[in-house]
Amino acid sequence: MAMNITQKVIKKHLVSSNMAAGEKIAIKMDQTLTQDATGTMAYLQFEALGVPRVKTKLSVSYVDHNTLQTDFMNMDDHRFLQSIAAKYGLYFSRPGNGICHQVHLERFGIPGQTLIGSDSHTPTCGGLGMIAIGAGGLDVALAMGGDPFYLSMPKVVLVKLTGKLQPWVSAKDIILELLRRLTVKGGVGKVIEYGGEGIKSLSAPERATITNMGAELGATTSIFPSDEITRAFLKAQKREKAWIKLEADAKATYDEVVELDLNKLEPMIAKPHNPDNVVSVKELEGTPVQQVAIGSCTNSSYRDMMTVASILKGKTIPPDVSLVIAPGSKQVLEMITRNGGLTSMISAGARILESACGPCIGMGNAPSTKAVSIRTFNRNFEGRSGTKDALVYLTSPEVAAAAALKGVITDPRKLGKKPPKIAMPKTFIVDDNMVIPPLPLKKAALVEIIRGPNIKPLPEFKPLPSMIQGKVLIKVGDNITTDHIMPAGAKILPLRSNIPAMAEHVFAPIDSAFPKRAKEMGGGFIIGGANYGQGSSREHAALAPMYLGVKVVVTKSFARIHLANLINFGILPLTFANESDYDQLERDDELELDVSGLNGKNLKLKNKTKGVDIDVKHPLVGRDIEIIKAGGSLGFVKARG
Repeated sequence: MAMNITQKVIKKHLVSSNMAAGEKIAIKMDQTLTQDATGTMAYLQFEALGVPRVKTKLSVSYVDHNTLQTDFMNMDDHRFLQSIAAKYGLYFSRPGNGICHQVHLERFGIPGQTLIGSDSHTPTCGGLGMIAIGAGGLDVALAMGGDPFYLSMPKVVLVKLTGKLQPWVSAKDIILELLRRLTVKGGVGKVIEYGGEGIKSLSAPERATITNMGAELGATTSIFPSDEITRAFLKAQKREKAWIKLEADAKATYDEVVELDLNKLEPMIAKPHNPDNVVSVKELEGTPVQQVAIGSCTNSSYRDMMTVASILKGKTIPPDVSLVIAPGSKQVLEMITRNGGLTSMISAGARILESACGPCIGMGNAPSTKAVSIRTFNRNFEGRSGTKDALVYLTSPEVAAAAALKGVITDPRKLGKKPPKIAMPKTFIVDDNMVIPPLPLKKAALVEIIRGPNIKPLPEFKPLPSMIQGKVLIKVGDNITTDHIMPAGAKILPLRSNIPAMAEHVFAPIDSAFPKRAKEMGGGFIIGGANYGQGSSREHAALAPMYLGVKVVVTKSFARIHLANLINFGILPLTFANESDYDQLERDDELELDVSGLNGKNLKLKNKTKGVDIDVKHPLVGRDIEIIKAGGSLGFVKARG
């Protein structure tokens, strides 16, 4: 049978079930990655499994999120992560080595393999032909322990690219256009697979920009073929032996096909406060800009940095604009330092940040009050920048550099007919001196785990009772993000390994009294709208509410990763059988739910305050039901032995 790329990789790694869309499947994971904001909890969970050494082909622990050291907490976490890596057989990418997705693309990604990472932008490595999936830290811990990853077999959507990008139009504009067409819910339950003649003009880093931001579509992952362009990139990284040819069969079929003519594409921009709020740049020309931030795992490659450096060369940014630039990896930073690109940036007035996530997760460089901030990042949720009333726009490096020079949103095509032409290096500088390889078994056995005072034990996981009673603790609308539920930023991220402290900030951007109310009421219910839990993979958006006693979340629909995280931590996810019943519930309503019939799909939610019964349903099958009954995946795995 003819197969597409997605089917080929999944079939090779399939552990159970069959590849019918919607069927629950289990696939073996070859690689894992974590970053420090999610990694501390993931490794506490891995320790709880009692496995002496990771069982994957390769696992890497990165430090790239919590690099702002204003007190002991982040540094303590980094020491903990380094000792964990040494003891359990992981590679450790030290602070300063770069953003996990950029580094993994450069140094570890392998076409045809599978990767699971505790970061929603793990699909970046789909640019190399990997099935790379973002997930909660517990799913990553289980994969390191040798368990497969469970998911619903996704539909496969072919995005057929024709033509060629015109001058000043970039790969970022491709994914922004897809977000404009499909929205942040358009990829839910799907893999976005790229094909067509148009892919031949896209380098591996450009493909990675597109697959990275496929996370904003809600897609399970995105993937490109592994072809001669992939091979050239791996050869330049001195990893040509990792290359395999991987492409769809000539008669492969897809569940959907989306056609995009690159010849007709123009510079695009996402307006506040959602990545799918996309228009052409020319529609917003002249809007004054106060800040420009260039970098993130979406746009911090060598090509991106040199494009910006070439645009800025010999010029000076206006006094009303703050420009910050973060190269994506030590490799990128070293190369633009040696060839003069960094000098062009500094001379133009840019502030150079370390090779880390930084402003993208609100870790420094927050905009001024009500500022317009142009960013080459992947998310522009309200308040994510660190300034609640800032207006954050998402663009390509070309558009960002043009805005930095002109002080207003500017179509980069007005900078000249010929854009900078950045050739991919035939050889990258390869120096992995900031990556610590796994220790041999005998030495690893002698390593002691270093735990700072901010690293607290895992919360207790309690089995699901047959009857759940409680009040509606909060009711929220559509497209609630994990940033709304469990915010990031410099003040809260250092608490990631301290759930009691972090739980004090649940729903802080929406209702700062939520934690106090939840504790006083002994927990209860959360009511949400459509696409609840979109955005980051942070499992703390499930774990911290669980700690506060939340037992059930009822919504119109869930984002994929957050749904999995709720199940992992024993919170029952339900959806309305009739979405109009959302209007039947209000905060403080007294609810009752009999879950003794959980093996069936349909349940009755009693609103005792209003005297109405509401039909709800759950997406759980087989193993998921047992996990919920056990109070979460850790309890389930321990009971399984």
